[in-house]
Amino acid sequence: MSGHCLEIGLLLYPGVQRAAVYGLEDLFEVANRMAARQGREGLQRLCTSHWQADEAGSLRRVQGDSGLDGEALPQVVIVPPSLETNSDYRLPSCYGLWLQRLHRSGVTLASVCAGAFPLAEAGLLDGRTVTTHWALATELAQRHPRVRLLPERMVIDDGDLITAGGLMAWTDLGLALVTRLLGPTISAETARYLVVDLNRQSQRQFSSFLPSFDHGDAAVLSVQHWLQGAALAEASLAEMAAKVGLGERTFLRRFRAATGLRPTEYCQQVRVTRARELLEFSRDSIDQIAWQVGYRDTSAFRKVFMRLVGLSPGEYRRRFAVRPR
Repeated sequence: MSGHCLEIGLLLYPGVQRAAVYGLEDLFEVANRMAARQGREGLQRLCTSHWQADEAGSLRRVQGDSGLDGEALPQVVIVPPSLETNSDYRLPSCYGLWLQRLHRSGVTLASVCAGAFPLAEAGLLDGRTVTTHWALATELAQRHPRVRLLPERMVIDDGDLITAGGLMAWTDLGLALVTRLLGPTISAETARYLVVDLNRQSQRQFSSFLPSFDHGDAAVLSVQHWLQGAALAEASLAEMAAKVGLGERTFLRRFRAATGLRPTEYCQQVRVTRARELLEFSRDSIDQIAWQVGYRDTSAFRKVFMRLVGLSPGEYRRRFAVRPR
């Protein structure tokens, strides 16, 4: 397929998820084929290139479609996800300096999952609205408090910065770029060919509540352990504070400092987590499940569940219930 090349650079860094790199290349190639079928051949096509640091710490194009100018910058550079589990995601300074230079030059920067960390470390996400993998959101927010984080979103297109959520959200990012560069019709045809959902808006239904237990406040920890048990249905702020011999205001302040949540918010998360398990593995009715997790008003339970999960209890059960064999 001939035509003007719209170059999308893929950053290769230590620990990068190669499946996402190659998957994005395949997705853009499918988009080019869909464009050709629509009679768009000869107009523009998506080209990909790989960028990697050399021994001197300079970022260079190490692989790309033929015809790309070795000195020219891509229109878009993507920081793919990482499979590293050391909870670091810090790269050598040359990567951040390169990303800063690209941004100053008008290159659109994009990330998937942990790929948001190098952008944040470079100071490019301060004051911006972004997303990342739901399990990494707390760490990103703690490291970079000036970033406005919406971890429930699958993709946030903020013009010159595009961020995507979980590990497999590279498909969502890729389709968002196809929509931007080749148009919505080609994007829809690409999604249809790849049999992927073009309209995934949220990753909330895939997330899990991951409470912190290593904060060092023994009083708060004892209440957290208590809340995991049968006491949840009866828990109130006064009862929680009384259990550890603290005044309500003092307990509220310490609980929020330790967990990042108010006690009522924490209880909602614990209750909804338990409700999700029951929806997946039991045949109890939604009214019964609401009662079991501490809600006497089923409508209130449904509202809280929808807000935290992004699906109604019934929709969640239809999608995730484990069917007996």
